[in-house]
Amino acid sequence: MAKSRKNYITVIIICLFCIGAVASIALQSKGKEKQSAAISPTDILADTISKIAAEYPGEIGVALIINSKDTVTVNNKSVYPMMSVFKMHQALAICHDFDLKGISLDTVMVIERDELDTRTWSPMMKEHVEAEITLPVAELLRYTLIQSDNNASNVMFKKLVSAAATDEYVATVIPRSSFQIAYTEEEMSADHDRAYSNYTSPLGAAILIDRLFTDSLVSNEKQCFIKDALASCVTGKDRITAPLQGKEGIRIAHKTGSGYINDNGELVAHNDVAYIYAGDDLYYTLAVFVKDFKGNEAEASSAISRISEAVYSLLVG
Repeated sequence: MAKSRKNYITVIIICLFCIGAVASIALQSKGKEKQSAAISPTDILADTISKIAAEYPGEIGVALIINSKDTVTVNNKSVYPMMSVFKMHQALAICHDFDLKGISLDTVMVIERDELDTRTWSPMMKEHVEAEITLPVAELLRYTLIQSDNNASNVMFKKLVSAAATDEYVATVIPRSSFQIAYTEEEMSADHDRAYSNYTSPLGAAILIDRLFTDSLVSNEKQCFIKDALASCVTGKDRITAPLQGKEGIRIAHKTGSGYINDNGELVAHNDVAYIYAGDDLYYTLAVFVKDFKGNEAEASSAISRISEAVYSLLVG
């Protein structure tokens, strides 16, 4: 009888031990699940981008907006010179102004050749050798958005919508604190330090292009015109678009900006802002701004391309 009781107690102890072991394993498993759930996809994206940015000798700011909802930012300060990225802002401001006045983008402008800067980047000037250039505003915008023409931009700032008026309009579209447009290409060319006064945060630029492609900002005809021009952009093909070329189902529209070499031998700016359509269930905007880079343009482009490739791999696979 005593022996039977002893055996019974032993069985009870073994059962309790087994129950405890199973409960411990279950708790550990649950803890791992919680830990895994705590690491969100946006956290992984931010960590991946941060690691890439840290490898390069300059300040790299990045903003990513996924399906107009989830946002990822790295080094998101309003201190990055926009350079020609601001031509996207300029195009929207002109279209808004023309909408208010009931003016068509087919409106013709007459430009005297001696108004133009022969030393600046200007495909328009090379393609039009006549003393008096006559072009519709739509064509001037194409030159700025597709080929980043500086003379076309300067003419439109002088004769259509000023830099100050552009700044005022864009502040109705994105947060005032996220950007500033103070100078034209001509004014920045005269004093390179002025480039730092045409600044943006990466998120400010990402919000603008996101709204351009997903919201109604100007009349449909004019907004489609801007979107089509950005989809035809030929500059900076070694930046955001480089790792996306040939990817099935991918459509890209973007605007680049490239800066001067400052007195310290640094590349002031090297930028790209893009809208990427990856299917009905996924689209995203990616803005990458490189500032005061102690390297050449090819190396800065490589940094942007790597970030773009990492984002695509994590979002699309």
